[in-house]
Amino acid sequence: MLFRKTVVKSLCRTEYDKLTRVILCEPKYMTIKEQMNETQKHFKNEKFHIEHALKQHKNLVKTLKKNGVDVILLPVKEQYPEQVFTRDIGFTLGQTIFVADLAHGARIGEENVLKEWLEQEAISYYNLIGDKIEGGDVIINGHQIFVGLSNRTNQQAIDHLQKILHEYEVITVPFTEKYLHLDCVFNIISNTEALYYPKAFDKKEAKILANHFDLIEVNDEEQFTLGTNVLSLGNKKILSLPVNRDVNQQLRIRGYDVIEVDITEIIKSGGSFRCCTLPLVREHDA
Repeated sequence: MLFRKTVVKSLCRTEYDKLTRVILCEPKYMTIKEQMNETQKHFKNEKFHIEHALKQHKNLVKTLKKNGVDVILLPVKEQYPEQVFTRDIGFTLGQTIFVADLAHGARIGEENVLKEWLEQEAISYYNLIGDKIEGGDVIINGHQIFVGLSNRTNQQAIDHLQKILHEYEVITVPFTEKYLHLDCVFNIISNTEALYYPKAFDKKEAKILANHFDLIEVNDEEQFTLGTNVLSLGNKKILSLPVNRDVNQQLRIRGYDVIEVDITEIIKSGGSFRCCTLPLVREHDA
């Protein structure tokens, strides 16, 4: 008798298990309509080179596929200039995909493109209607969920998440608001290690993070180029920007295989590898 292998459509328990399926979106209409972070403010007078951004994004997709990742590209809509940052429109916890209810300016409606795709693929999801929460603020580590308290994610949404996720411990992490999302200043890369930018946290929050992880500090210059916003592929492989030399050196010293990919045109809008990717499936490392 032949048995069909069950296809897992959604499963994420950490930020660092083996990534096998992920959602991206091309930066075809990328532009800054609202200055929502320090990086965007810095580049406000510079023109985006869309063709260059598209070329870099294509290379990112190629790198992911080369490393065994199934890449889904969402349809590009001209009315959504920041659609490239798919992380914020949802997040996968366990086997559940949570779809955000985006409530800020030019990003309102992006989540509907994700919902349409999920419905076409017959993938169920939980719609966080009325909750002010974005995926860039949600970082998972097994039974723990670290959620950034920001101008994109409020305490009410965090409390709701804890209420519906009984098996998880939801930890609120306040940080300096100008950095937009938690993953711009903090990112878990193993069950014992995390990248973080010290100046974004008060002593209390820094102590909470230090109680859970060996913290790898990111300096001022490399925070600006989003040194924390790497993407773990699993098996200690990490995507990182070539310009973040100190971060990359620290990671290599700790035994990580750092794969350098240049997406510096895309980060002008304030997001890097983690921001540009919405994991659907991460398989537990052997």
